[in-house]
Amino acid sequence: MQLIDWIIVAAYFLLSVIIGVYYSKRAGKSVGEFFLSGRNLPWWLAGTSMVATTFAADTPLAVTELVAKNGIAGNWLWWNFLFGSMLTVFFFARLWRRAGILTDVEFVEVRYSGKPASFLRGFKALYLGLFVNTVIIGWVNVAMVSILTGFFGVSEEIVRYYVFGAMLIVAIYSALSGLWGVAVTDAFQFAIAMVGTIVLAIVVVNLPDINGISGLKEKLPEWVFKFTPVVGAEKELAYGGVLALSVSSFIAYIFVQWWASWYPGAEPGGGGYVAQRMMSAKDEKHSLLATLWFTIAHYCIRPWPWIIVGLATLVLYPELGLDDKKLGYIYAMRDYLPAGLKGLLIAAFFAAYMSTIATHLNWGTSYVINDFYRRFVKRDGSEKHYVFVARLVTLIVMVVSVLITLIIKTISGAWQFIIEASAGLGLVLILRWYWWRINAWSEIVAMIAPLFGYAYIKFFTKITFPETLFYIVGFTTASWLLATFITKPVDREHLVNFYRRVHPGGIGWKKIAKGIRDVNPDSGYIYLFLDWISGIVLVYMSLFGIGKIVLGEYLIGIVYLLIGLIAGLVIYWDLSKRGWEKAIR
Repeated sequence: MQLIDWIIVAAYFLLSVIIGVYYSKRAGKSVGEFFLSGRNLPWWLAGTSMVATTFAADTPLAVTELVAKNGIAGNWLWWNFLFGSMLTVFFFARLWRRAGILTDVEFVEVRYSGKPASFLRGFKALYLGLFVNTVIIGWVNVAMVSILTGFFGVSEEIVRYYVFGAMLIVAIYSALSGLWGVAVTDAFQFAIAMVGTIVLAIVVVNLPDINGISGLKEKLPEWVFKFTPVVGAEKELAYGGVLALSVSSFIAYIFVQWWASWYPGAEPGGGGYVAQRMMSAKDEKHSLLATLWFTIAHYCIRPWPWIIVGLATLVLYPELGLDDKKLGYIYAMRDYLPAGLKGLLIAAFFAAYMSTIATHLNWGTSYVINDFYRRFVKRDGSEKHYVFVARLVTLIVMVVSVLITLIIKTISGAWQFIIEASAGLGLVLILRWYWWRINAWSEIVAMIAPLFGYAYIKFFTKITFPETLFYIVGFTTASWLLATFITKPVDREHLVNFYRRVHPGGIGWKKIAKGIRDVNPDSGYIYLFLDWISGIVLVYMSLFGIGKIVLGEYLIGIVYLLIGLIAGLVIYWDLSKRGWEKAIR
């Protein structure tokens, strides 16, 4: 790194802090301002903030590893989540905004009643806000340490100081500025991160060793460029060849995983920081548009610069072993970028890292303050008191995350464990909006049962992922259904209040809706289902169309984009005709 590189990195950090300080006064007004930006975020800012958060520092490396092992088709291990993301856009985004709550954990006591609901809210607040949240931050820290270690070639002990220093800066501006500052810095950091990764892709693919896209195609086998996996193969992952899925694995990925399992950033029905952004939007229309923009940007805009670099590393670093393939991305930055661009890329990685950390600090703190401290510890405090405690807790969460970072040695397999250990919970998270009979015990059992199912399969069977999902989902579903029907339903008065507040429609609420004449329930779910299908077509066709054009196959790329455009026009026509705010009434 030259002087110009360090100047660019320093300027990036300075601008991030300035943005945080600028919004500090606004965030200090109330808890609503601190955690939900006064429910006044425009759709483009809320959606971009979601995209920036899911763009962690290790995301390009993970994509590089997938591409190196199984070609472009390897990305279907995360592309399949689109089905759930688009379901959130049309069936849940407006409901979250309409609920008028501060966190998705608060929803527990809005929807359920009694001591089980109180217990579930307090438990989820601490479990998600302190344990899960700090572990995720720890994973992100470990990834950032490995990135900087590979780039600078220095020991992890030294690099940790840089990472923890960056985290301290994030904690300070997050504690000062609340969600407004986090969202605005997210947008700034996302722009930096995307520019950096695009520049790297352009530089790398035009190296003499690569000689453009045509040269890349000449130097790599044909299977690397296939967009879809081979279905019907015996092995789930044919390392060193295109992603191959057995029929059962294909069914598990495409038809089960996206709705059955809870995963950060891809929760069935929305949740976590995605729900936080939906609830912070100006109104229901902005909530829907924010989630739609997030989904399009997440799947269509971000991946291709990473994929191109991943493909190029197969040519540049053929000697890398199976477990080191992801490091090719870092080595390409280190070895081929000129002065100035190296600083830009390091700033880009810090931007990706800091946007993720900022959101998790603010989101985790919102659970601790709103759903535990304010609910169970001090109920009559002033708004300024809660903001002060929130800022203090933000710093405490940072410290705990640092300690966890020192313990975590590896993050490999973490995503698979989360998916399996929550298999079946997703259905409850979806149905609690649309079926009155779901109660707190349903959700409690759905959180616990997968752990027993996971333990049994791992220790007493030879079933492997993703086929494990069929068994764990089946066991979890049977468990929570049994718990639902042997326990008392939610008090009718509580259900009526929820129905008046959110007015969900459908047959699942007919028993509660009887006699309530002053509520106009939602309807038109067939149209929303068609919008959901159109949204899936829009994103996949746009994703493939952009990819084909990037790879020089212009005609088929344009055809894909035109199909995506038609699907987008169908959505626009439907929601414009029926009204964006009242499209499901």
